[in-house]
Amino acid sequence: MTITNSQSGTNVHEISDGIYRINTPVVFENGNGFSFNQYLIADDEPLLFHTGPRRMFPLVREAVASILPVDQLRYIGFSHVEADECGSLNEWLAVAPQSTPLCGTVAGMVSIADMADRAPRTLADGEMLALGRHSVRWHDAPHLPHAWECGFLSEESTKTLLCGDLFTQGGTDLPPLTESDILEPSESFRHAMDYFSHTKYARELLERLAATAPATLACMHGSAWRGDGAGLLRALGDELCS
Repeated sequence: MTITNSQSGTNVHEISDGIYRINTPVVFENGNGFSFNQYLIADDEPLLFHTGPRRMFPLVREAVASILPVDQLRYIGFSHVEADECGSLNEWLAVAPQSTPLCGTVAGMVSIADMADRAPRTLADGEMLALGRHSVRWHDAPHLPHAWECGFLSEESTKTLLCGDLFTQGGTDLPPLTESDILEPSESFRHAMDYFSHTKYARELLERLAATAPATLACMHGSAWRGDGAGLLRALGDELCS
C-alpha cells in the first residue's frame, strides 16, 4: 500500500492485475469512521470507476497521478448517480480532455446527458467495452442496492466485479484487500442504515452477478475482497430474501 497524501491518509493498493483501489478514510464528528474507494484500471484506455465526492477531488487526483498521468484517463465510470459515485465528474472531464463519462443507458438518459459537460458513453446490459488488455462488461442492477439506473462493471481477465455499494463496510482501519468475512459487517451496516431498496428482484439480480464468477469484489466502502465471489453474492441474496 502506498500513501499518496499523509494528511488525509489517502492510499493506493493494487487489488488485481492493473486494477488499483484508491482509498480515503474519513472520521465524522460523531467519531464514526467510513472510507471512500475509487478503482482505477490502468490500460491503453484507462478507466476510473467512482469519482469520489467533489470536495475529495484533489485527493483522488493526486492518487491517480501516482499511477498514471491524469490527462490519459479515457473513461470516468460509476454505478449510479450519487455524490460519492460521480460528484466530481465534471472536474475529471476538465483535467482529462479525452475522457468520457461511462454509465448505463438509464443514467445517461435521465441524468448524465444533462449533468455532464460531455456526452456519456452509455452501455447496455451485458455490453462489453475493451480497454486494452482489460475488458469490462456492464450489468444492469436497478434498485440493487438503490437507484433505478444502478449497475456494475465486471472486468473479464481478472474476474473483478466493481460492485459499488454492495458489501459496504463501516470503519477506517480496514485492510485494502481481505479474504476474511465481509458479509457479517456489511449486513450489520445495512441493518443500521437501511439503504437498500428491497427490490423483489434482488435474488435474480445477484444470481446474474454471481454468474460472472468473480474472484475479487471491488467494494466502494471498506475492504476489497478476494475469494469465491459467486458464493458470497448468493449468501447476500439469502440474507436479503430471508
